[in-house]
Order: sequence, then structure tokens, then C-alpha cells
Amino acid sequence: MNGVDNQEVPQAISNRLLTTAPRVLVVDGSRVVRQLITRVLQAELPGVEIVGCGSGNEAQQLLGVGVFDFITIALRLPDMDGLELAQFVRESAPQFYVPIVVVSGDVDSRLHRRELGEHVTDYFDKSLGFQALAEFIRGYVRPESSVEGTVLYVEDSRVVALATRRMLEKYGLTVRHVISVEDALVLLETARAQGRIGADVVLTDVSLKGELTGGDLLERIRTEYGYGKGRLPVLVMTGDENPVNQAALIKAGANDLVEKPVEEKLLVTKLLFQLRVARHLREAAGDE
Repeated sequence: MNGVDNQEVPQAISNRLLTTAPRVLVVDGSRVVRQLITRVLQAELPGVEIVGCGSGNEAQQLLGVGVFDFITIALRLPDMDGLELAQFVRESAPQFYVPIVVVSGDVDSRLHRRELGEHVTDYFDKSLGFQALAEFIRGYVRPESSVEGTVLYVEDSRVVALATRRMLEKYGLTVRHVISVEDALVLLETARAQGRIGADVVLTDVSLKGELTGGDLLERIRTEYGYGKGRLPVLVMTGDENPVNQAALIKAGANDLVEKPVEEKLLVTKLLFQLRVARHLREAAGDE
């Protein structure tokens, strides 16, 4: 396996103990990209073990003899499409639940068409930078025990809202729950009149019992209020698996989608990542 950036032999991988540091598999045809990802991950996650390889075939061999806590895959590999490799991982029993994130500059166009497929856990656009990627991965393999931030949460089911609110508050987030878009707009309008945004991130369901939908809230935030994705991130929860409808939400300005039923670790990771990226963008713009 000439493209493998690690001196471990397969036996060492298969003998890994569950108590060892997180292991990340980085699959990218560019050695330079693999080295960049490795460098920032080692700085961001001390003790992390990283195995890099340059092709899908090499990755399949590695996956056949050991387990990983996280896998990054480029969309274009020398010998196969990255999504083919993701499917291979899902069909290999020991790796079925491992998070798989596509890392590519092509993600945006495919995401807009919702063509990343069911085998990918998440996506990451290289344009955000590898430092952001390191923080993104950290959210999966070493989640923060406590964070700060205010979530404007729009959900009309009180049972669902209570469970989700408790989930987010466990991480130290402040949750301002409202049951309708109309209530959310009142909160945002009041904050704007006081020179504030009113939240650090918005989490909204699409289908709500009021006259307005989560899509309407997204449209108001992006057009009427003029808050960009970095200034006020919006995560939309949806049980609609129709790629056309999902694509419409992304094109309307949703930072990301969270499919229902919501899986706690995935929701929290996406939410915390958007908070961190938005904070960096505001700091860079001098807003904080």
C-alpha cells in the first residue's frame, strides 16, 4: 500500500484497544492535502492517530483489518468516486456506524442537488479551511463538555421541544424556545430594535402549526433582516427526504439540514460547528 501515510502494519491496527486515542482515516488523492489535514488534526487533537491513504482501494484494505473513529473522504479519488467508498464502509459491519465526512471543494454543488447520498454522515467544504475542519472533526471524536451560545429553537411539539432543549442544555447552551415562526420573528424584531441579533444560531423545524413555515423564517432572516450564514446560522430540521425540497432549503440559505428523527450526537455536532464558524467569522469581521 504505497499511498498509506503510516508505518503501522495491519496487525497493529487490528489489535487496537478501545481505550486508545481517536483514530482518523484520511482518504485523499493529494499527498499535500493529506499532510495538511494531518498537521492541523494533530495540533487540534493531541494524541490523535491519523492514517492517510491516496486511493479507495488502499482505504478498503485498511478498513478490512481495523476500525476507525472517523473517516474523511474526498469526492474524487484516483480509482473510484468517494461516495462508492462511503457505501463500502456502510456495507462493512465493523464500520457501519463510523462518521463519514466528505471533504471537497465540490461539495457545495452536489449538496445543492442533495446528491451526497445516504451513506455520508456529513460534508465539509474545503473553502472554510483546514483549521475549521479540525474543529469540525473534534466535535465528533472529542465533543466539548460545555459551550456557550444562545439557540433560538422553533418547534411546535412540546414533547419534542422538551427533549431537545434538555439535550442542548446539557452542553451549556442557552435555549430560547418558541412554538411558531411568528413568535420567533417577534423575538428577532425586538432584539434588532435593541441593536442585537437575538441568538447565536437558529434551529427550526420546517413544518409548524402556524401560518408560517421554517422556510418562511429562513427567508425572512436572509432577506428582510439581511443576516448572512455567518452572522446568524440557521439549521433546519426536516423529515422530508425529497432531494428537491432539501435542495430548496439549502439554496434559500440554510447552513445545514438535520434529518428527523434527530440523532443527538449529529445534531449537537452540527450545531456546535456552526457556532464556532460563525464566531470566527464575526471575529474576523471585527463584530466581536
